[in-house]
Amino acid sequence: MAAKPSSKSYSFEQIKCRDHPNADLIEDYRAGDVVCGQCGLVIGDRVVDVGSEWRTFSNEKAQSDPSRVGNAENPLMDGHDLSTVIGTVRGDDTLRKLSARHPSGADRALTSAFREISNMSGRLYLTQSIVNRCNTLFKQVHQEKHLKGRTNDAIASACLFIACRQESSARTFKEICSVSKVSKKEIGRCFKLILRALETTVDPAGAGDFMNRFCSNLGLSLRIQKAAIHIAEKANRLDLCPGKVYTSVAAAAIYMASQASETKKTQKEVGDVVGVADVTIRAAYRSMYPKREELFPEGAEFPTAPKNLPPV
Repeated sequence: MAAKPSSKSYSFEQIKCRDHPNADLIEDYRAGDVVCGQCGLVIGDRVVDVGSEWRTFSNEKAQSDPSRVGNAENPLMDGHDLSTVIGTVRGDDTLRKLSARHPSGADRALTSAFREISNMSGRLYLTQSIVNRCNTLFKQVHQEKHLKGRTNDAIASACLFIACRQESSARTFKEICSVSKVSKKEIGRCFKLILRALETTVDPAGAGDFMNRFCSNLGLSLRIQKAAIHIAEKANRLDLCPGKVYTSVAAAAIYMASQASETKKTQKEVGDVVGVADVTIRAAYRSMYPKREELFPEGAEFPTAPKNLPPV
């Protein structure tokens, strides 16, 4: 006799075959039974199928959609996507097309901005967590109307820059500008306005925040990466490059570490990856060169000793 399941939902850990307690149980969704895999005894019946009510296939061309629910709720959209969608009636989908062409103004602006953020993030190979944070920042700025007169593209680019910093995956203004439709100066202005409007801050970027990615793109080993990070941080502590931005110091540190290793990189190769001109790398390297022996980590061994590094 089949055991009647209780009114509470049960799991396989709570039921077992009386004759074969260690046997695996088989769930038959079609019959709604839980069956012993060894003797075939029905252990439970009236199992609720939690699968989809209908089977749909991507190559079906039927106009009718048997699904009884809409898309997943999106809290970033106004109204949480609880809008009316007009379906096709007797092959005439004119009303449906008109409805899709004319969403609300707020949703239209958000959708366009989210699409632009997704495109920029994809070109920079950013994670979904950064995209989600950027979308949240943009919606907050858009709803409170803090940056009137600024384009949505500039606001979205600035939000992406902030999101990367907050998610510990910093990108430079040049990298954001390379995938954006607005200038670096406009992104910088929106960046400052957003921080002031939202009363938030981001940690200042250092050379170490970008070093791992830059060295990886150059194909340098972990030993060279650690040396380059140490060189950049020591150069900043000694204030060897006053007035130089962090990317210039990072580029010079990578160039110096690579020159001491067996994997030597030219200034142009480093500059192309970091986004810094050759002359800028030479200027920073020239400032760091007199203290080159102090900049390298203690005990680090390289094929070329720091004191024998080539001058500029």
